[in-house]
Amino acid sequence: MAKIPETVLTAWDNHTGPVIFTTVDQNNVPNSIYATCVARYGDERFVVADNYFDKTRANIQTGSKGSFLFITDEDKPYQIKGHIEYHQSGSIFDDMKQWNPEKHPGHAAAAIVVDEIYSGSEKIL
Repeated sequence: MAKIPETVLTAWDNHTGPVIFTTVDQNNVPNSIYATCVARYGDERFVVADNYFDKTRANIQTGSKGSFLFITDEDKPYQIKGHIEYHQSGSIFDDMKQWNPEKHPGHAAAAIVVDEIYSGSEKIL
C-alpha cells in the first residue's frame, strides 16, 4: 500500500467535475462510469460511493483492479490505479456515509488502494 504524494493530494483538492472510474470483468472487458461521490480516505485510498453500481459492483466482486481519472481546475490530468476493497460496514463505510449525499443510497464504499499514480504519461508513483 503506497502513500499518496502531497502533490497528488493537492491536485485532488483542486479537482473539478466527476471522475471516470474503470473496472474490468472476468474477460478483461473494461467498464467505465462517471462518479461524482468520491473522496479521499487517509493517505492510501480514494473511495467511490456505490450508489448505483451494477456492472462495476459485479466486476469488483470478481476481483477487478480499478483506476480512476480526474482533472484539476488547471486542466492537469491524474490517473490513480490500484486494487479495490468493497466495504459494506466498518470505518471506511461509515466515513462514506458522512459525505455521500442523503439522496443517494450509499450501498457500499469502493476503496481504491493506491498502487500507481500518473499525470499524463509521467509516472508519479
